[in-house]
Amino acid sequence: MKNSRFITFFLASALLSSLLGCGTAPPRTLVMPTAHPLVAKYSIRDFHSGLTAWVEFGTDTTYGRQTSIFTNSVTTPDSQVLNILVAGMLPHTTYHMRAHASWPGGSWVDDDHTFTTGGLNGSQTTDAPQLPDISVSPPVPGLTPAPGVELLSLGEPANTNMLEAVATDLQGNIIWYYPAGGAFPIKLMPNGHMILQMDGDLREVDLAAKTIRNVSVAQVNQSLQAKGYPFSISSFSHDVLTLSNGHWVTIGLISKAFTDLPGYPGVMDVTGDAVLDIDPDGNVVWGWSAFDHLDVNRHLQGLPDWTHSNALVYTADGDLLVSMRHQSWILKLDYADGKGTGNILWKLGQDGDFNLSGGDPSQWFYGQHDPVILNTKGNQTTVAVYDDGNLRIDANGVACGSSASAPACYTRAVIFQIDEARRMADVLWQDRPGFFSPWGGSIGTLSNSNVEFTSTQPFNAISSQIMEVTPTEIPQTVWQMNITGEWAYRGKRIPSLYPGVTWQK
Repeated sequence: MKNSRFITFFLASALLSSLLGCGTAPPRTLVMPTAHPLVAKYSIRDFHSGLTAWVEFGTDTTYGRQTSIFTNSVTTPDSQVLNILVAGMLPHTTYHMRAHASWPGGSWVDDDHTFTTGGLNGSQTTDAPQLPDISVSPPVPGLTPAPGVELLSLGEPANTNMLEAVATDLQGNIIWYYPAGGAFPIKLMPNGHMILQMDGDLREVDLAAKTIRNVSVAQVNQSLQAKGYPFSISSFSHDVLTLSNGHWVTIGLISKAFTDLPGYPGVMDVTGDAVLDIDPDGNVVWGWSAFDHLDVNRHLQGLPDWTHSNALVYTADGDLLVSMRHQSWILKLDYADGKGTGNILWKLGQDGDFNLSGGDPSQWFYGQHDPVILNTKGNQTTVAVYDDGNLRIDANGVACGSSASAPACYTRAVIFQIDEARRMADVLWQDRPGFFSPWGGSIGTLSNSNVEFTSTQPFNAISSQIMEVTPTEIPQTVWQMNITGEWAYRGKRIPSLYPGVTWQK
């Protein structure tokens, strides 16, 4: 009945506009549900050229949140409709929303509309899918967390129907999710869509979970073969970058057979990594293979899983960083915006190309995840790294956990300053939270200069912990999210679900 009233109003407004003449009536609007129970579609029909609009929304008429500003690019007068997806709402909750629009020579604010969200499984009457237990520790007096929302890439402990790609508010309430399992990891794109790996493909989806673009392994392998690359990929792996030219850069798993490697007699298929630049048509325009540049006999965590790359970073000079967990290295590749040789420009980490101030090898990162460039000035680059600490080498050359008498392993959030010209690295800051998280994890700095990091398995249980801490010599915990029932491979504080918009609450 509610939607019928909106449709009646929509049609009546259209008739009024036609009677008054084009351009004399305000835009006509309709708020409708989408296939996603937590997302509304705010439809604006208008006969003004150059229309831009945004929507504010909240649980009352003070609103409090808003979308990005969208532009109507349609030029046909009889089809000028601008649809704005409104997301970031709690389940089973009634929201108020209204659009603000402007065009050359005019502006307008819509009347208030209401929209009631559904449940986490798309129904208000059936049981929701399994959810992790997400809680946030009580706030610390006098300390304020950075604004925004948490975008979580969760991992299931078993083949269940638990949600994996989830966004929450800072109180731990789910306000958005991708409805299918196996979505890993997930990132907000500059165009406001989400990108993830799903069913073995790379997939771009809008906030209503509609697929916008899809690239398959078969499509990539067909392109690799057509261009004469000597390898194919078995799957996409761990990370994908979205570049300003519309290309996607991702990691692919590749393998190569070796015979009688030291310590591995017989024939073995060794698994390594490729880095691929894929254009908007799904064609590979640049490819790189670890087998062409590294020694397969350097395998810190054994074979056949040789390199285990887990993250990519695009640099200010148009090159790529690759985080190789099983080499305990971050590599800089000569990518040159797709025109580079692929040569390794340097290797950062133990036994790499940099000297570490102080010379203590335990201060390097080991089995690391998610390097993030914080800033670059000339030859100086500041990099945050989630240092899992697997097989960390101490001052005596002993790897942690390698024997009963070896030192215990520990995990850190750490920030390095590196000088690419002098090949020097310094530890600027670190936080040792007091546990060993043997895999996964992420790190980043926030708008208030605090550091946030995710520990995937800090207590040998199906649990994770995300902490926002002060970047002080003795870090103070400002905010903490606790997750049980699923692992959080990555947790990222993003300003909102919309590029260029920060939600303060």
